[in-house]
Order: sequence, then structure tokens, then C-alpha cells
Amino acid sequence: MTGSSFFAMLFRMKYINRWGLMRNTRWENLSEHSMETAMLSHALAVIGNRRLGRQYPLEKIVLHALYHDCSEILTGDLPTPVKYDNPALQGSYKEVELAACRRLTNLLPPDLREAFAPYLSGGGLDESARKLVKAADRLAAFIKCIEEEKAGNREFLPAKESTRKALLAMGLPEVSIFLEEFLPAFSLTLDELETKETEG
Repeated sequence: MTGSSFFAMLFRMKYINRWGLMRNTRWENLSEHSMETAMLSHALAVIGNRRLGRQYPLEKIVLHALYHDCSEILTGDLPTPVKYDNPALQGSYKEVELAACRRLTNLLPPDLREAFAPYLSGGGLDESARKLVKAADRLAAFIKCIEEEKAGNREFLPAKESTRKALLAMGLPEVSIFLEEFLPAFSLTLDELETKETEG
């Protein structure tokens, strides 16, 4: 076989379901989550730059968010309670993730690897930008919990509350602005969304 299998591997993200320990009214796959995290990262970064005087590198932040869970193509989605329950396990899993990222990077032609490697491994961002991507990741999970609750699924209520607390504990004003201005619309019906206009 000739050629690279890198993108064929990335397109398998749609087969990795998240929230594996939970009863879902609608399964969310890794591809959807990555796109939503990228959009939310962009939104938070724009809010920071336009309203709070930040200087977030938009392109880098969005690309890091887009690729932030690619390792799970090879590792699967380890549930959060398992991943963070034990510090030793957390450290070991981080090593497994990095090894998976290296395996994926090595599927690229050598002359392209350097252009993708930082986004796959999570490197190349300063702490404030990395924190913003993590906030977007949690925000995407929070929205998933809201959508499940809206569909009548009480299974996600504890996850919703713990994710909300984790988001607020990050202390990011960008997140507070998003929660105030954009989050309420996620509880609306399609007809309500179509008739809602922003004033000003």
C-alpha cells in the first residue's frame, strides 16, 4: 500500500462514542465533540480578544481544539471518573495519549509531520490559551448535559452540576460571558430560536 493513512484514521473519529457509562438519548461521537469544542474555543477566544483585551492566537487555539482528542481514535474514550480517579492512572493514561499522538503523526509524510504534531500533542500553546481550550472542552460537555436534560434524561443531571462547577472554578470571564449571553438559547425549541433576535 502506498500513500498515507493519516486522514483515513482521523475520519474514524465518528465511530468513537463518548459518555460510554451513561444512558444517552442520543449518542455523541468524537468527531462531533471535536468540532463543537473548536467552535466554542473560537467563540471564547474572540470574546477575550474583542471584549477583554486578550491576545489569543485564534488559529492555533481552534486547531488545538479540533485535534485535542485525536488520540482517542487509538485509545478509545476513557470515562472521566476513571481517568481522573487515581493520579497514577492519570499519569499513565497521559503517556498512552502521547504515544497514540506520536503513532498518528508518524502516519503523515515526513515533510508534513511538523505542521500537525503540535496540534495532536497539545504543545505550542501558552498556559492561558491551553486553559481556554480546556474550558471549551468542558463547555461542550456542559451543553451535552443540557441537551440530554432537555430530552427528559435525568441521567446527566449530576454530570451537568459537576461540569458547571468545574467551569466556574476555572475563573475565566470569557466563560461567564458565554454562559450569560449564549447558553440560555440551548434550552429553546427550534421555533423559539428562529424568532429570537439580538438587540442592539
